[in-house]
Amino acid sequence: MNPLRPAARAAAVPPSATAALDAQAKALVAEGVDVVNLTSGEPAFPTVGPAAHAAEQAIAEDFTRYTPAAGVPALRTAISAHLNRHGTTYEAAQVVVTAGAKQALHHAFTALLDPGDEVLVPAPYWVSYPHLIALAGGTLVPVRPAPGAGLKVTPEQVREAITDRTRILLLNSPANPSGVVYSRHELAALAEVAVERDLVVISDEICDHWVFGDARFASVAALGAGIAARTVTIGGVSKTFAMTGWRIGWLAAPAELASTVTALQSHTASAPSSIAQRAALGALTADLGAELERRRSALDTRRLATVKAIADIPGLRVDGNPEGAFFLLADVSGLYGKTRAGRTITSAADFAELLLAEAQVAVVPGADFAAPDHVRISYTVPPEQLDEALERLARFVNGLS
Repeated sequence: MNPLRPAARAAAVPPSATAALDAQAKALVAEGVDVVNLTSGEPAFPTVGPAAHAAEQAIAEDFTRYTPAAGVPALRTAISAHLNRHGTTYEAAQVVVTAGAKQALHHAFTALLDPGDEVLVPAPYWVSYPHLIALAGGTLVPVRPAPGAGLKVTPEQVREAITDRTRILLLNSPANPSGVVYSRHELAALAEVAVERDLVVISDEICDHWVFGDARFASVAALGAGIAARTVTIGGVSKTFAMTGWRIGWLAAPAELASTVTALQSHTASAPSSIAQRAALGALTADLGAELERRRSALDTRRLATVKAIADIPGLRVDGNPEGAFFLLADVSGLYGKTRAGRTITSAADFAELLLAEAQVAVVPGADFAAPDHVRISYTVPPEQLDEALERLARFVNGLS
């Protein structure tokens, strides 16, 4: 018997599909292969200047020791102010700074779930949700949108999925992987089900800045005092400020839960990096409105170009209305039965593998997003790379037989 055999809960967790494909694409690029990587979950902009400068200053000041477990007080204050611009009423004491939004989710599930508790999650959903929930002892229950509903679920569908083991309703708007944005009215109707059935709401708002066109972002905790009292807000600096590698996220919640999460973090991580916290503080307190709007406009241009290009390719279809984040889901089932290089496409995974092998464009098959007939396309790469990728995609599909 292997003395280092993994525990069952760890053995059941696969590597992140998105991280693995991103690493594969980057490895091919490092080998000199001309791959255009549309798998990435990060904006292709540099980290904002004030964050980098604040980190440099922190190092120069030897700000390199443990911080309080919940984070630097000034940063917690800045995060609460950042959140409250959406109409919430968070105080610094309700904020816990974490090593990325993913860790904030892990802490939230660990703090709230008992073995067998169920978490309702609208599908399609981010690949890490099932594993974060399972590691905390919970069970993910997908709530699937009706065909033609724009990849959005309704309050009635949520009600039908509730059992006596349901504890949490997890919402994510703008959504990864679809880019779908729920309106304030739609979120309020879903949150009212949570109030009605005494559920906790975890609202993953990591892409709150990236909303386009006529869509408007709404924070669940801003929908009323009764909803705020049962809501955990998840966010971070990664997407808005192009700081994915700095690993600073947060959890904001009623004070009792924030204290519980702080205790958990004190034993599992001590606290996030002191230098990264100062970098986040630099980003959150700088006047970056014009720069962030410039980036949003640039990304919107790429979004519209991607949507149009896919609409012009026979057999592909954008599912839902991708008005936020920087992803979309393309339904590839219209190409099933087509062949290339002696291989028949029977799944989105087949499509993605052939696209990478034959056209050197990397996308993510949707099975791990609970979207098995789709691929996720991230349009964050620079415009010239995106244009090249979309041209290759069209040539590849047109060359199928």
